[in-house]
Amino acid sequence: MTAVTRLLIACAAAALPLAAAMAPLTAAAQSGDAAYCKALTNAYRSTVPKAQTPTATVPVAIAKCEAGDPAAGIPALEQALKDAQVTLPRRG
Repeated sequence: MTAVTRLLIACAAAALPLAAAMAPLTAAAQSGDAAYCKALTNAYRSTVPKAQTPTATVPVAIAKCEAGDPAAGIPALEQALKDAQVTLPRRG
């Protein structure tokens, strides 16, 4: 076994427990983002008049939230609500 291989094995052995410990934190953050994205979607749907045609980014952002990609949807929904002078829901 070469020195490089031993070094790679040692690094992997040290990194795996660290990665496993971080997994619940990442899932909790994603869960919080999903809930916030849903709150933004609900706020948009309940406060912005239906007669007002949304910009193309709003339906895409809502679709991203519903598809499980809140990081892509949150900024556009926040901006749309701010533009409509709607108070953003609390995050978290």
